Amino acid sequence: MLEGENSSCCLWDGIDCDDDTGHVIGLNLSSSCLYGSINSSSSLFRLIHLRQLDLSYNMFNYSQIPSTIGNLSMLTYLKLSHSFFQGQIPSEISLLYKLSVLDLSNNYNSYLQLLELKRPTLESLVQNLTNLEKLDLSVVDISSPVPNQLANISSLTVLALHDCRLVGQFPIRILQLPNLQILVLGNNFDLEGYLPHLHLSNHLKYLLVGHTGLSGEIPASIGNLDSLERLDLGDCKFSGLIPPSLANLTQLTYLSISSFNMSTGSLSWFYQLNKINHLRLPKNNLREIPPSFANFTQLTTLDLSSNDFTSHIPFWVFNLTKLVYLDFSLNKLSGAISSSISQLENLEYLDLFSNNLSGTVELDVLLRLKNLTALCVSLNKLSLLPPKNSNATLQKFVILGLASCNLSEFPNFLQNQDRLGSLDLAFNNIHGQIPQWFWKTSTQNLIFLDLSHNFLTGSSQTLVVPPWSGLDFLDISSNKLQGSLPVPQSPIFFYSISKNELTGEISPLICNLIFLEVLDLSENNLSGKIPKCLGNFSNSLTILNLRRNNLHGPIPHTWTSGNKLRMIDMGDNKLRGQVPKSIVNCVLLEDLDLGNNQINDSFPFWLATLPELKILILRSNYFHGPIAAPEFSLVFPKLRIFDISCNSITGSLPSKFFQSWNAMKIVDDSQLGYMQVKTFVFQMGSLGHFSDHYDYSMIMTNKHLTTKYYKIIEGLEIIDFSHNRLEGLIPESIGTLKGLRALNLSNNIFTGHIPSSLEHLTLLESLDLSHNKLSGEIPQQLVQLTFLASFDISYNNFTGSIPQGNQFDTFPNSSFEENSGLCGNPLSRKCEGSPPLAFKENPEYSRSSIEIDWTFVVIGYGSGFIIGLVIGHKMSAR
Repeated sequence: MLEGENSSCCLWDGIDCDDDTGHVIGLNLSSSCLYGSINSSSSLFRLIHLRQLDLSYNMFNYSQIPSTIGNLSMLTYLKLSHSFFQGQIPSEISLLYKLSVLDLSNNYNSYLQLLELKRPTLESLVQNLTNLEKLDLSVVDISSPVPNQLANISSLTVLALHDCRLVGQFPIRILQLPNLQILVLGNNFDLEGYLPHLHLSNHLKYLLVGHTGLSGEIPASIGNLDSLERLDLGDCKFSGLIPPSLANLTQLTYLSISSFNMSTGSLSWFYQLNKINHLRLPKNNLREIPPSFANFTQLTTLDLSSNDFTSHIPFWVFNLTKLVYLDFSLNKLSGAISSSISQLENLEYLDLFSNNLSGTVELDVLLRLKNLTALCVSLNKLSLLPPKNSNATLQKFVILGLASCNLSEFPNFLQNQDRLGSLDLAFNNIHGQIPQWFWKTSTQNLIFLDLSHNFLTGSSQTLVVPPWSGLDFLDISSNKLQGSLPVPQSPIFFYSISKNELTGEISPLICNLIFLEVLDLSENNLSGKIPKCLGNFSNSLTILNLRRNNLHGPIPHTWTSGNKLRMIDMGDNKLRGQVPKSIVNCVLLEDLDLGNNQINDSFPFWLATLPELKILILRSNYFHGPIAAPEFSLVFPKLRIFDISCNSITGSLPSKFFQSWNAMKIVDDSQLGYMQVKTFVFQMGSLGHFSDHYDYSMIMTNKHLTTKYYKIIEGLEIIDFSHNRLEGLIPESIGTLKGLRALNLSNNIFTGHIPSSLEHLTLLESLDLSHNKLSGEIPQQLVQLTFLASFDISYNNFTGSIPQGNQFDTFPNSSFEENSGLCGNPLSRKCEGSPPLAFKENPEYSRSSIEIDWTFVVIGYGSGFIIGLVIGHKMSAR
């Protein structure tokens, strides 16, 4: 109803009218159960005198904010938060130059940002909004820097931009705005900058910059912020010590500091903050729980997770009876869980995940905590006894983490749980079928479900579509599930059912899961062809793992541009045909494994243009023909692992082939992490503990031994051309790949000498040149390779004396056999005349650039990645 048609509308709840003119000037429909979209022609946008509009906390069904909102030129207050708006924020909002409050925050669905601000950018949006007092765009995908113009809006009191994917330098002048009281920048991991000198005149009450890239030292002048009530400096890149001047912040009620090297003594300043009720000190390398914390009886939140505590849970904790939130996860706490924990009658959240707690725990003891809605005791050494009377369970849990609790069946009390958002039963001993009642558990609320690493065989009912309509994360891997592939409902983003015994074909229904980021169907007995739609069904998909099934037919040719794929693993199937050229559209691809199939193709050289490719495995197929000289300026610039063994590649290796393999030319001491992809780049808060990454893995064969690498270290660099028909000289350019750890050119037809440039591969740990037609002497300089743990030149035509010293003193006779012209240790054939010279070690090459103490490796002089750092598992000999 339009204003003026019936003046009685001014008496309705949520409507304000001008006393003189009767014009509608205020519309507050917050939390009004509105549903549906707003049409751009809605009469709402004809209320041209409207000054305040609040549509927050409704359900606008993923519709866009209409551009006609720009018609409301008199607006001073606009709030559209928590209302499920989606898409680009219209540029017309920048025309509302009278706005003092703009709140478009928290439009998200589970882990997905719904609104974005890219066209226009944040900079163009605010250039006309010079009267802003409050700007809240939290959880809007901005993906751009914070504009300097915000530092010119002197009226600004609130700036909230958490979870916006902000990048670049944060303008420090914003912190000097005269009226700024609240600054919220958390969870913008790529936002850089530092904290400047802060003056006494600063009126900040909230300074929340946790989980950003802010760095440098925390200035002592932070103690000047005597009005500060909430301070979050957690998980940043700050260095140095925490300034004792924090003791001056006597108004603090909330404090979060993490990722520092603390000791109990360094917290002496803390004891003056007697108003603290929320205390978070995770990831600070604390080794003992400060006993003085017992005096803070007003605490409602205590988070001491991810430290190095080894003691029992101190008994004084049970006297903090106001605690609502208690987190000791990811420590090394030992001993039993005391029954005194039931004294914490206000406790709602208890997290003891991943400690060394032991003994038997009666869940009835924990259920005395009548307010408890989140409980995680996963990954300890506990045996959990379910409630004696499942009907007596009055609590409605939201989070339950019971992984590795020695459970042998599904706890019956779950039958009464209809509010669960997260349930983790992984790593237990649950055998047999999933009970029928379980499929009715929290069907409307469950978001996270992990049943992996049990002994489940199936369900008591035929299950094609699991019943949970809002499930985001489903992991049923490492069980014994049989039957056809279950297809969950959308909007799921993680689905792993690997390492089971599933049969049948992959249903095309899987392509309805358009929000999927991870799809792992590996290590089953699935058959049939790969659905064509898997190449283009989701713009979110980053991981596609179909390894070790019985899939046949061609690889889909439907890979489209704009996809986010980082890993495609189709190894160990029965795929035929050629490698589809549309894979070149996967410009973010880092790991491509097509090994051990029946692909019949020439070498797919166009893969060399993929700018991010790190792992390329084409082993054991029918690739044939020569490897041509590069036609592109950049060829495999980031490649680290290349395996084309067991094919029919012919011709010679072009010298230019390795010239732009830049990643292998660099020796980086810092590369001790694992090759992985961040899968949940936007995480609105953990519902239980789950990884935010997916580790790359691979299978490689050497000397008839097949090894599964469950994780791949960043510094692991391997080239394997073995078992082909390559001929000619080994190119000298291989010697430029100074980061190389393993080189296998065995079982080819190479001729000529060992290139002298191999002496530069000072990190090399495995060199196999066996079964070729190489000749000449073994270069004495190879003794410099002091990390060389495996060396094989057998079945060639080498002559002369075997070098002595360093690693060469450790190699067996089999490394040199069937070279009739070789002599010297370890062969029984002695050299005539003078004994072979022992090569004097060059100090320059005496150490690896990566120094790690892996004491379980004692092989000659070297302890390296292949021998000592591989996280692998010997699978089979073939």
